[in-house]
Amino acid sequence: MTIPTATYRIQFRDGMTFDRAARLVPYLKKLGVSHLYASPIFTATTHSTHGYDVTRATQIDPALGGRAGFDRLVQALQNAGLGLILDIVPNHMAASLENPWWRDVIAHGEHSRYAHFFDIDWSRPLTLPFLGTPFSEALEKGEISVKADPLTGLPAFAYYDNVYPLTLDSWQGLNLQDKVDLTALHERQPYRLMSWTDAPRDLSYRRFFEITGLVGVRVEDPEVFDATHQLILELVHSGAVNGLRIDHIDGLADPKGYLTRLRQQVGPACYITVEKILAGDEALAADWPVSGTTGYEFIAALADALVAGPGIQALRHAYNAVTGKSLNMDAELRAAKALMVDRNFAGEFTRLLALAQQLVATDSLENDLRELLLAFPVYRTYATAAGLPATDDLLLQKIVAQIGADTPLTRLFRGTAPDDATALFRTRFQQLSGPLMAKSVEDTLFFRQSVALALNEVGAEPLAGDFSPTRFHRAMQARQQQQPAGLSSTSTHDTKRGEDARARLYALSEAPERWAAAVARWRQLHQPFVRQLRDGPAPEPAVEWLLYQALAGVWPVTLKPDDAPALQALETRFIDFVEKALREAKLRTDWAEDNQHYEQTVLAYARQLLSPDNPDFLQDFTTTLQPFIHAGLANSLSQTLIKLVAPGVPDIYQGSEALNFSLVDPDNRQPPDFARLQQMLAESPPYSWLNGQIKQQAIAALLSVRQQHAPLFDTGAYLPLATSRDDVIAFARTDGDAALLVVVPRLPFTAFQGQLPHPLPRAPIDLPASLTARRYRDVLQGGEIDVGDTLISAEPYLVLFSSSQ
Repeated sequence: MTIPTATYRIQFRDGMTFDRAARLVPYLKKLGVSHLYASPIFTATTHSTHGYDVTRATQIDPALGGRAGFDRLVQALQNAGLGLILDIVPNHMAASLENPWWRDVIAHGEHSRYAHFFDIDWSRPLTLPFLGTPFSEALEKGEISVKADPLTGLPAFAYYDNVYPLTLDSWQGLNLQDKVDLTALHERQPYRLMSWTDAPRDLSYRRFFEITGLVGVRVEDPEVFDATHQLILELVHSGAVNGLRIDHIDGLADPKGYLTRLRQQVGPACYITVEKILAGDEALAADWPVSGTTGYEFIAALADALVAGPGIQALRHAYNAVTGKSLNMDAELRAAKALMVDRNFAGEFTRLLALAQQLVATDSLENDLRELLLAFPVYRTYATAAGLPATDDLLLQKIVAQIGADTPLTRLFRGTAPDDATALFRTRFQQLSGPLMAKSVEDTLFFRQSVALALNEVGAEPLAGDFSPTRFHRAMQARQQQQPAGLSSTSTHDTKRGEDARARLYALSEAPERWAAAVARWRQLHQPFVRQLRDGPAPEPAVEWLLYQALAGVWPVTLKPDDAPALQALETRFIDFVEKALREAKLRTDWAEDNQHYEQTVLAYARQLLSPDNPDFLQDFTTTLQPFIHAGLANSLSQTLIKLVAPGVPDIYQGSEALNFSLVDPDNRQPPDFARLQQMLAESPPYSWLNGQIKQQAIAALLSVRQQHAPLFDTGAYLPLATSRDDVIAFARTDGDAALLVVVPRLPFTAFQGQLPHPLPRAPIDLPASLTARRYRDVLQGGEIDVGDTLISAEPYLVLFSSSQ
């Protein structure tokens, strides 16, 4: 297997086609990556912005250029010596009439040849929750009629632009020109049209998270695997595709079984990573035949390297003072999970409970099941009919100790399943615990509490314990042992904010009192814009705290407080974020039942923050933010250099080789200015901090070293280097005679006193004997350095390479 030197993620759609990507190949080659890492490319719903809503797994999307365009891209990559990694989606497809398999299931019910392709409960009619109101109301309003299906010419239910096929035997013999009892006709179908609002409680198919437009696929069935992977395998076997990224591996019935089959089919040379969120000290299963994860846990580890732990506690105290209550994160998480169980996943819980009732007879069963789900500290276990893996058995024992009883319910997970019903319960429990955790943490808790938004990131745990370089070094040593070829990400299409916004917000932990004082000033200044509604103030103090911190993260580096057009452009993006944040929090409004009065009041407050008619605030905000901007640029380069050198394959998300201050999706999926990026890379020194050019040039320099000395990074040891100062972090990579020393600043707000990085007197760093008495090449600055027993340099960033004694 060829391990990538580095990957470059490109989001197709939104104007990015295969031919446009092919024109970027020379730039990617010069930047130094080895593989283009493509978002899903198979045919998706019309106007899809992401491609995860696949409608035809056996067709490359014509909207991107089709097979011919794809082949041209592959040829351009291969001509440049670059490879291609595909993001594939085995867990779900679009529950859309554009999906011919799904459409056939609607038309023929459980008699469809594709009925077993999808996770559908055929003990009842197939639910189609795509009406705006219940069927009877839609019928009464005249929104439903019978018309000829444009595709077949046969009768179908028509609801606006959607047509739902009628089974042949349901309408034969009826004169459809006369008045027909549409309710009776509806009841003769294998499906039931229903309101989308009923989906959380009453759905007959497994969906992806809460998205009713995505239906679960049964890839555990060999026939379904073969059908959905036919084109994928062809592309791998032909050499067009060199690696696969598996989306949402935890959604599958049997992740290990799937990966084993996939590995057998693609062969040993294909590079495979899985989208898997590791919680706490959880490790990727050692027996999965993959190179590693897509790197969310790497983002979490970076906080240990770059955050001032005591400052997080100070921010927490300030947040408590603002909100008027003491934040209890355990209680907040439990409340979020309880909401998900009781409301958003009520239907999934009810079906799981029904399965359990077939196996366990106890009066406390419903409460036991609920408590087990609430107590789960990870996304899922991996029990099969054969039982639990040893690590998961230990986890279950800890959960049993936490809930205080080893109930008949928990015992269902142990040993060989005595029957199909027990095996099915295990599968369905695990397919619920993952979405439950994801929606509770990432899409609820992260928007409810905003003490330190930099920590509210996919794969991370807000307000985790002590942040320290020691913890970071331990994490990297474990990474080198467990998944040295996994992806190391700092931004993705799913991260809550771009890597440079996160790097800037890390710096708040260095000056928590200054930040808290600024927020107090701004809240006082905008007090006239807070409205008292019947359910409380809008915005409430916690939301005000979130607004100022989110705005600080997204604020462009050079934005002037009197630049009205730039403020307007920022407002458009910021308002979209605020609306999403309010709804994801699910406290006073949400996606299912939006509170327009509350939302519009908060949005008006947010608009005021960016109004040219608010010069006093804008000037104060800009001035206050300036040292944090400088510290953020310093943190950004530190995290980039760490990513490029630490164990793992560095992944560069489109545009993040410069500056990425994006907000949560869809903002983070917007195409970057590739013309400007290419121009920046071609320019000569001096390089600019303010547009990310220094970061981009550092990436190119270090990726060149990675290409020339791959074993050093693929299998080389990771050695922490002790320092006597807490404002630097240092480590080495070694492999035989090759060695790389890395020294980067941390806590730059303090170290550089609010200025851009500059040379500083540094305490000597003692080196082990294997790294001393060498001549090193300075990768970033050029030239050579002789190093004795200690390393002494005033340069803020130091990357030194040596290939022999």
